[in-house]
Amino acid sequence: MDLLEREFVLQALVGHLQAAVSGPGRLVLLRGEAGIGRTAVVRRLEQLADPRIRVLVGACDPLTTPRPLGPLMDLAPSLGRPVRAALAGVPAASCRADEVFDHLLADLSTSPSPSLLVVEDVHWADDATLDLLRYLVRRLPKVQALVVVTYRDDEIGRTHRLNALLGTLAVYPWVYRQDLAPLSRPAVARLATGRAVDPEQLHRLSAGNPFLVTEVLAAPAEPIPATVREAVAGRLAGLSAAARAVVDVLAVLGRRAPLPLLVGLLPDPEEPLAEAVACGIVRTDGQGAEFRHELTRLAVLDAVPVAFRLRVHRHVLAVLGAGPVAAEDLALLADHSVGAGEPSSVLKYAPAAAAHAASSGAYREAATQYARALLYADRLPPDRLAPLLEGHSEACLLSSRLDDGIAARRTAVRVRRALGDPLREGDDLRWLSGWLWPAGRAAEARRTGLDAVRVLEGVGPSRELARAYLNLCRLACYAHDGVGATAAHAEKAAALGERFGDAGVPVQARFHAAAARVLCEESGWEGCEHALAGAMAQDLPVDAGLLALVTCWLATLRRDVDRTGAAVSRAESYCLDHDLPSYLLCATAWGSAGLLNGGSWIPAADAARAVLFHPHAPPLARSTALTVLGLVRARQGETGVWPLLEQAADLVDPDCLLDTGLGREAPVEAAWLAGDHELVRAEAGRALAALNGRTHPWLSGPLACWIARTGGTPPQVPAAGPHRLELAHDWAGAAARWEALGCPYDAALARLAGDTPALHQALTTFEALGAQPAAVHTRAVMRARGVRPGRRGPRSATRANPYGLTNRELDVIKLLDEGLTDAEIAARLYITPKTAGHHVGAVLAKLGVHTRHEAARKLHHHEP
Repeated sequence: MDLLEREFVLQALVGHLQAAVSGPGRLVLLRGEAGIGRTAVVRRLEQLADPRIRVLVGACDPLTTPRPLGPLMDLAPSLGRPVRAALAGVPAASCRADEVFDHLLADLSTSPSPSLLVVEDVHWADDATLDLLRYLVRRLPKVQALVVVTYRDDEIGRTHRLNALLGTLAVYPWVYRQDLAPLSRPAVARLATGRAVDPEQLHRLSAGNPFLVTEVLAAPAEPIPATVREAVAGRLAGLSAAARAVVDVLAVLGRRAPLPLLVGLLPDPEEPLAEAVACGIVRTDGQGAEFRHELTRLAVLDAVPVAFRLRVHRHVLAVLGAGPVAAEDLALLADHSVGAGEPSSVLKYAPAAAAHAASSGAYREAATQYARALLYADRLPPDRLAPLLEGHSEACLLSSRLDDGIAARRTAVRVRRALGDPLREGDDLRWLSGWLWPAGRAAEARRTGLDAVRVLEGVGPSRELARAYLNLCRLACYAHDGVGATAAHAEKAAALGERFGDAGVPVQARFHAAAARVLCEESGWEGCEHALAGAMAQDLPVDAGLLALVTCWLATLRRDVDRTGAAVSRAESYCLDHDLPSYLLCATAWGSAGLLNGGSWIPAADAARAVLFHPHAPPLARSTALTVLGLVRARQGETGVWPLLEQAADLVDPDCLLDTGLGREAPVEAAWLAGDHELVRAEAGRALAALNGRTHPWLSGPLACWIARTGGTPPQVPAAGPHRLELAHDWAGAAARWEALGCPYDAALARLAGDTPALHQALTTFEALGAQPAAVHTRAVMRARGVRPGRRGPRSATRANPYGLTNRELDVIKLLDEGLTDAEIAARLYITPKTAGHHVGAVLAKLGVHTRHEAARKLHHHEP
């Protein structure tokens, strides 16, 4: 596993080491909870240390009776003879600890090399080791050495003997402290890339603890990995019966438990709770107690007897339900209602807990609570059932459970129709229509959207009708119906939205009217950005999340690489912050297409796989990701292209495939790369026929260009930007426009119609990108025109290694092999960190690897 989010700690440690080497010496306390990665950081520090530095590493062990001076015993072979001789008498009475201490200090002081002395896990240290650290710290200013002491701060209770040492060290200015924090959600998501694991769920279970993250990823099919069970059992083994009872109760409670509640459940829980806290399983702030990690709690809960759980659930339900219930306790009561097996209580608390969670933007929690209530749907009359179905649908849709959300909304439509409630029926139809499009059912979305308007127009003007008009506005935009059709729906929606005070409707209407201009004309971006900024400023997270996503799609369709990158970064951050995983996954999918357009094919494939491995990725996102993977394979001359493109097409209906653009063009390009020009013209012709009068030039333009590239005569269709120039035989202008958009591959395609220098330039680009089939085609074109292909490929410096690395990139990979960060590489090479990052990215791309370690290993493998 890569060491993520440890750069600042490592930079600080390297700085301390450099300062200690030149004197005076220092001591660093490296602390964090169990599994946080202290040892991994220390190992990386050893790799970063100058080879002239003597590295001494010893560790304390979790023994019933700790070894006297155990860490010193570990590193004795690396110390001088006087120290080894003194240690030989331990633990004999003839050996005095102060003699050992004196000899160690003399060894550090007289060593020809500076020293890095690491003492790991001092929370398990014996008294003699603690005394040794007290002895050394006072004398460190006279020694060229850095002492790094690691310990688990989650196991240091009030009475732990390490506290006395920490108190002693606090007075010395040459003692420093470094805390290791849990991994963030983005870091956990990065580690989960390529695994069939929901990264959000993984972060929730692990709270970012690297050990727990690693174990779940190693055994994704196990609800609780065996290693986690064993680790938890080991930490609980030494607890008293009373402390174990506290842990079991907290496991059943499931959430942060107020201390008064524990007092009501257990006799005198204070001391047992302190014991449980000292073992690192739980934590307390003096007001309440909870588990540090949800996965640890589940491991404990799995071993709690069923009868014990039932008693706790019923007791808590009785205590908390006896008086007024605070909103923050609704979820807790719903949990205990389920655990107590009381359906009436579930139906009382779960819907309220779900509504509270949804109002807070916690849609996953809301979906869970609604699902609990719907387990007892047969007990509810239709007028109570319908709101639960609608709430469940909305929560599921916004938390990327599209199948469940669509199914619940279909049922809600039937229930509302049976109740004779056309207003709610029409609104349910509108919701259903809006989510059928990302589910890949564009044709059904249009039909359902029209049904919603028909039903709601029969009721009269309403907020619901405003949203129904807005839905038609969005669908008209996505289907490329043109500026006029989109604007007509937008005007109706905005007028009703303002009349009924729905701020999101006019904002979205303005956005999509501008988006239609972006798709069909050379204007509209400013209107889109202004509307999106307005949605964010008005705190409309669902509306803003959707608009941020659509901006990614617009930028990708127009092949604007820089704009796509910025839009995807913004959308991913916003959707992650506001718990909108459906929008987040779609944004990532469009981001992979943007990377493909920019020639970053390995990162594009990585982003696409991240979408495909997510268990709840919407069909639209999955189809886009499969298409990107298929095109990467096709452009690199790999096999297995057509199954990916066919799978992408099967996930969505033909209308949706056409709307997104990429899906209909991909088979055309794959056929061209395979040399089947007849299939190119047939596929492109079918796609153009399917457009049937739609006015989006970024859809019809590329299809017409593919027909022209194979010698066919394309029909007269709208074409935008570089496509229009290429169809007008201005290959140079088209190539220049593609380069301005950041699309080197498309620029090279345009140059295939150019003169001899243009063909050479196209060949150079294709070879640099690794586009072997396109390069083969280019050489064939050159031969047909009597142009000698030659070899304008890599310079001699680049050809000197098997991967085409430049001299600067070779310098970079040597530093990667040392484990340096971008900032450290920049300092060594006298370049900026940003430039170093670009070089690192180029090295990884050329080697076809994903991590720095893989890059170093791969280059070593090919060294003579």
